[in-house]
Amino acid sequence: MSYDALVLVSFGGPERPDDVMPFLHNVTRGRNVPPERLAEVAEHYQHFGGVSPINQQCRDLLAAIQADFAANGLDLPVYWGNRNWHPMLADTVARMRDDGVRRALAFVTSAYGGYSSCRQYQEDIAAARAAVGPDAPVIDKLRQFHDHPGFVEPHAEAVRSALDTIDPALRGRTRLIFTAHSIPNSMAAAAGPDGGRYEAQLAETARLVAAAAAPDLPYDLVWQSRSGPPQVPWLEPDVNDHLSALAEREVAAVVVSPIGFVSDHLEVVWDLDTEAAATAKDLGLVFVRAGTPGVHPRFVSMVRELVDERIHQDERIHQDERIHRPETGSRQRLGTLPIWDTCPVNCCTPAISAPATSPRSTT
Repeated sequence: MSYDALVLVSFGGPERPDDVMPFLHNVTRGRNVPPERLAEVAEHYQHFGGVSPINQQCRDLLAAIQADFAANGLDLPVYWGNRNWHPMLADTVARMRDDGVRRALAFVTSAYGGYSSCRQYQEDIAAARAAVGPDAPVIDKLRQFHDHPGFVEPHAEAVRSALDTIDPALRGRTRLIFTAHSIPNSMAAAAGPDGGRYEAQLAETARLVAAAAAPDLPYDLVWQSRSGPPQVPWLEPDVNDHLSALAEREVAAVVVSPIGFVSDHLEVVWDLDTEAAATAKDLGLVFVRAGTPGVHPRFVSMVRELVDERIHQDERIHQDERIHRPETGSRQRLGTLPIWDTCPVNCCTPAISAPATSPRSTT
């Protein structure tokens, strides 16, 4: 199938103090998030001067993708649009239309399935196209990439580098902790025909990264950045609670790897580098946070490989459900869970009992 552009689609974030509250209102529109909760989250951004790292990280990734495409002879212009802050996706799609783009691929800054991490991006793309009108380009989202070598290998390399900073004498009392954004249990259960896609994919990524980085060490998958009403159950345990439990078991050091994320945005630098690090210090734990892929060359080349895969793959479509069969022959994959290029309409429906997106969700 022929494509004439790629669009990088991300969450967006404020870039000055005056942006913070308008940005948060965009994120939570229609979800009845209490003003005091927004004020609390706003303080996290103001701690960093009202600037989220995510937009600059997207600029860096955009430049790296463009350079990689050029170096490998892929003549495909690359655009960038956000879900919640400038450049807004609808504005980007309008520019693509004006530039003559007719069919594009979308790479979103989330590796996993689930509502906020996949389906909502599909809805954002559809809404942006609708806002632009009948001449908007067709935009096909690239597949989830939780087990792609270009995602797993940079995380594993970061874990190895973090472990190298820990006293070898503590190796026997060191534990790996993999983290991802918590979501409501009801949302985790609403994962389409295969069930539990978000949790299952994260568990597979954790297994793959641990096996590549430190097969001798025990590891856990835990959750961070919980939001929403306290009476609504979310995925647990929280990383801070887990650190307390590990300290009671005489663990001496932890390496925390945020496998739920592709870059060091606010939920990494606040929830882990600030809050979780302070918890570990209070508990007397050595705490080292592993890096995220960012613009790691292997991660950047993965984007090109996903584009090439989509362009050249043999698309056998199941005519009843209109989904691509989960086949692995031409795909670079390290895992075994089924994956889809196009999901059925009932896949990953949003939870009814809780906000579909946390006010801090930047996946």
